[in-house]
Amino acid sequence: MAPLVPRLFALVALVVAFVALTLAVSAGWLASLDHQVQIAMSSLWIESLHTLFQLIAELGGFEVTSILMVGLLIYLWRGGFGADALVVLAFACGTALEVLYKTAFYHPGPSRALTHRDGPSVTDLLTSGGGLNSFPSGHVVRSVIAYGLIAFVVRRLAPWPIARALAIPIAVVLIIVIAFDRLYLDVHWESDVIGGLLLGAIALLAATVWLDRPRRADN
Repeated sequence: MAPLVPRLFALVALVVAFVALTLAVSAGWLASLDHQVQIAMSSLWIESLHTLFQLIAELGGFEVTSILMVGLLIYLWRGGFGADALVVLAFACGTALEVLYKTAFYHPGPSRALTHRDGPSVTDLLTSGGGLNSFPSGHVVRSVIAYGLIAFVVRRLAPWPIARALAIPIAVVLIIVIAFDRLYLDVHWESDVIGGLLLGAIALLAATVWLDRPRRADN
């Protein structure tokens, strides 16, 4: 249990940071910074890159990340890691919390007149009528959990040294690119992206604690 103590403290710190961010967003303290970042992103817009960033958005979409988590579940289950396969519940819980926040926490996203068309997703059905709010970014939440979990498992179980060495760097790059994509397409405020990073990190860290939980000697 002792090796997990730093992770448990980090988990508490992340929860506190997420709550503090929620309060700051609710109070409007980040509104000015949100708009400044949006203006900066708009100044970087290149129409010819739109399709590329729509494709990047798909990497954090509900469909792709869900397929990856189902694949991880099957891999762990068939590999004899039955209880460990339950770690994909972190993805389900993180997604559920994101939807709950967007349902209950009033925080409108950037004006539709300023945003660029996002990558197609089943989640469009929820927002086509003005639906959910903007905090936190679901793409970022799902990306942190899905790619972080896969990297963690590959790091522990992959038989190839190069795969173990590249797992975490590749996951970090994917998460950063997807987070930037949310801002570049002007579909989220920077506070939404930070909130997504924090909520995703909370779920991911909790998942790694489960995977590294103390085992009985006969396990």
